[in-house]
Amino acid sequence: MSSAAIIQSNYISWKGYFHIIQSVDHFVFLDSVQYTSRDWRNRNRIKTQSGLRWLTVPVISKRNTLIKDVRIDGTCWQKKHLESLRHAYGKCPHFEKYHDLLSDIYEKRHWTYLSELNHFITALICENLSIETKLHADTEFSAPIGKNTRLLHILKELDVKKYVTGPSAKAYMDIDLYRNTGIDVEFFDYPDYPQYQQLHGDFYQKVTILDLLFHTGEDSAKFIWDNEK
Repeated sequence: MSSAAIIQSNYISWKGYFHIIQSVDHFVFLDSVQYTSRDWRNRNRIKTQSGLRWLTVPVISKRNTLIKDVRIDGTCWQKKHLESLRHAYGKCPHFEKYHDLLSDIYEKRHWTYLSELNHFITALICENLSIETKLHADTEFSAPIGKNTRLLHILKELDVKKYVTGPSAKAYMDIDLYRNTGIDVEFFDYPDYPQYQQLHGDFYQKVTILDLLFHTGEDSAKFIWDNEK
């Protein structure tokens, strides 16, 4: 049964985000919705010697701005984020393996739109994790505005029969609306991911996936979906 997930784009997201991507045939970045500040759209956490720290992409956004229209404020943050990652993870066993990945993100390009940055990073990490899921922007589809209506139209255009969404959607989602159109709904249940050896003290789970890549390298999948086997 073909499947899809439709979620807002995030900045260097945590491993659970990539687990959902890996679990479906199609993944759609839902960026034609309102941008929310102090959220995962433009920031994520890294683990440092001084504890958890936010890496935040500075943005310019007005009230009711859509995620896809949010512009990045300047370029100075790129060097700062790269230096922060090197300082926090430079001694990790696989940090140098991802030199080209970091260079592609922070040195070779200047970014104008937040969505453009998030899509690029997500695709790059998917490639490194050998995820074969097809990635789409929601702007590729001729779906009307309106949460459930838009999602249903996207799913129909993709011709999928299963919609995978996060567990928080249980609180507001009209499941029957989807099932009545022949689409099964599955709420993704994040497992208790196994721990790995982290620098800087006690293990912490919900940090950017770069933390996992830098520490475990080619074994990263063993700490996400391979753990299900």
